[in-house]
Amino acid sequence: MTPATPSLPVPNVARGVFLMLSAVTVFTVMSAFIKAADRVPAGEAMFFRSVMAMPILLVWLVTHGGIRAGVRTRSVRNHAVRGIVGSCAMGLGFAGLKFLPLPEVTAIRFVTPIVMVVLAALILGEKFRAVRIAAVLLGFVGVVIIVAPRLSVGLGSVEALGVGLTLGSACLAALAQVFVKGMAGQESTTAIVFWFSMTSAVLSLVTLPFGWVWPNGAEWALLVGAGVVGGLGQILLTSSYRFAEAGVLAPFTYVSMLWSVLIGWIWFSEVPTASMTIGAGFVIAAGVIIVLRERALGRDETARRKVRAKGLQ
Repeated sequence: MTPATPSLPVPNVARGVFLMLSAVTVFTVMSAFIKAADRVPAGEAMFFRSVMAMPILLVWLVTHGGIRAGVRTRSVRNHAVRGIVGSCAMGLGFAGLKFLPLPEVTAIRFVTPIVMVVLAALILGEKFRAVRIAAVLLGFVGVVIIVAPRLSVGLGSVEALGVGLTLGSACLAALAQVFVKGMAGQESTTAIVFWFSMTSAVLSLVTLPFGWVWPNGAEWALLVGAGVVGGLGQILLTSSYRFAEAGVLAPFTYVSMLWSVLIGWIWFSEVPTASMTIGAGFVIAAGVIIVLRERALGRDETARRKVRAKGLQ
């Protein structure tokens, strides 16, 4: 049996942008919740994030073709691999929040689309054009500017550990997105979202022997809130792509930088450093270049398909 194919909605860029901005906002709030519950180990935080999101995701599945149709899959192996990589990315990201300011973690995570370009070339065989190479180098310079002050205090420092965890999270997130890209057209979006949540919930239990703690009242609220908000964010993010193209929506993800700076300043008294601000500018510029280039290539390919369809080529 093949996965359910959802009906295609009428394109609505304004609605897609609104949903993307909403997703970015709630994901930033989720990160703040995880950071605020800093006594809770990253693996335990991942468990709550995954389990508490499930009721919301199940309601979403029921209203989008039913649970059975939504979780049907052609390849359990593909979901398992994607789930393992994505879960590791989530766990490392949560751990990184314990050692670095929220705005810095957000800025380093922006390296994900840059790494994805490299991995797509290596794994999917996509062409590594000059513009992409320039963007990757620009993003690399930005990351060096961001992390240099943290590494200058010593590779064995807490700050260096935070940098390593966050960079590892960003790279694994890029790998997970490459896997999702390879699954496109074979698996439904609802199945990808559902099985990732299930996989991350199960894998988080592996960290149980390494020192989970019993949350206090405030921590319970933060962890449950992170799961609920994270599940809502997944729905908003997935829904946004039903109304507008990824290339159109991608630049709006950088709004999370503004939210993280604001939340970090108000909640955690974290003031962005000059190096972080400059480095983030480089990384964001590299990401925007990649997005614009991908959109241009997409338009060119669409035009070529139309020409071929008309027998003119």
